[in-house]
Amino acid sequence: MKILVINCGSSSCKFQLFNIDNGDVLAKGNAERIGIDGKLTYKPAGKDEVVIEADMPDHKVAVTMILDQLVDKDHGVISDVSEIAAVGHRVLHGGKYYSESVIVNDDVKKVIRDCFDLGPLHNPANLIGIEACEAVLPAGTPQVAVFDTAFHQTMPPKAYMYALPYEYYEKYDIRRYGFHGTSHRYVSRRVADFLGEKYEDLRIITCHLGNGSSFAAVKDGKCQDTSMGLTPLAGICMGTRTGDIDPAIVPFIQKRTGMSADELDTLMNKQSGVQGISGVSSDFRDLAKAASEGNERAQLALDMFVYQGTKIVGSYAAAMGGVDVIVFTAGIGENTYDVRAGICKNLEFMGVKIDPAKNDGLRGKEAIISTDDSKVKVVVIPTNEELAIAQETEALVR
Repeated sequence: MKILVINCGSSSCKFQLFNIDNGDVLAKGNAERIGIDGKLTYKPAGKDEVVIEADMPDHKVAVTMILDQLVDKDHGVISDVSEIAAVGHRVLHGGKYYSESVIVNDDVKKVIRDCFDLGPLHNPANLIGIEACEAVLPAGTPQVAVFDTAFHQTMPPKAYMYALPYEYYEKYDIRRYGFHGTSHRYVSRRVADFLGEKYEDLRIITCHLGNGSSFAAVKDGKCQDTSMGLTPLAGICMGTRTGDIDPAIVPFIQKRTGMSADELDTLMNKQSGVQGISGVSSDFRDLAKAASEGNERAQLALDMFVYQGTKIVGSYAAAMGGVDVIVFTAGIGENTYDVRAGICKNLEFMGVKIDPAKNDGLRGKEAIISTDDSKVKVVVIPTNEELAIAQETEALVR
């Protein structure tokens, strides 16, 4: 069975075509600068990359161009688009309505639209991608929505509610939703398989660390808590996001500077985090280089990231009554061994022990990095959100 995975942004459309029977990626790429001038990068497995610059006025045209390349006589990987059994779409926000992936119908599209306020940058583009695929693929091709928020819907009210007047939850659905759910679900399940353990018997803390970072506490196969909130701004300080701050800081800055709500939103989402602290970069490789050269603010940014990550892991262990496995994933989690070591160093009181020989230099590979006598297994599991989306899509359409 061949599954097309689509991840649409406001001016882009990333894609991968999977043979889900063996997990092979047949082709992948990205249509970008949609509505501007248009550029399609297409990479079929085992063949040279193809770059096409052409006018892409909208996502429907972009999806048509992608399909044309998939069936192209020279570098296509399928003979006809009817070979695509279904399309799995990454959708940011499903609100409180969906705890699992779903086959798209009019009701699902209405929910995605109703969540535009909760995911203003992503949900409109995600819906555009769904409707573009519906328009250009053969009638009846199933479209599946895989929600970033779905995995976290098993959180109990004590974990997802905010201490605001209850009417704000009732009227406006203000609560903790969490994000990176597809990644947290994938790596928590994968680590159980990797260790040969039963998923439902483990207490797992998943650390998705990248330019956007989040943590999840997974107990009995269900998410119990997560660090992002109503939006992806909450939790640990990130590349350009503040993470958790005293909410009174917002009106304080507003009164002192006269900044508008939109300007403050930009400040907190795009000008803060480790970039704002360091004044160097949001890229941890740049921070590490600057810190090694004596840049104190770069070192402070790294220290803050590690310190906050340690606190979150420790609090989740307390919330679950212990922890069996800590998993690191995503760009920083998979590749930055000193961050992994730093977060785990102050968790030695819980019996966490990192083996430097296993950890140092490890990048992007599945591996246990804890010592044999560590009471908690510490594991690196590279995430694969696209494969997870494909697998969930296949399970539904089967």
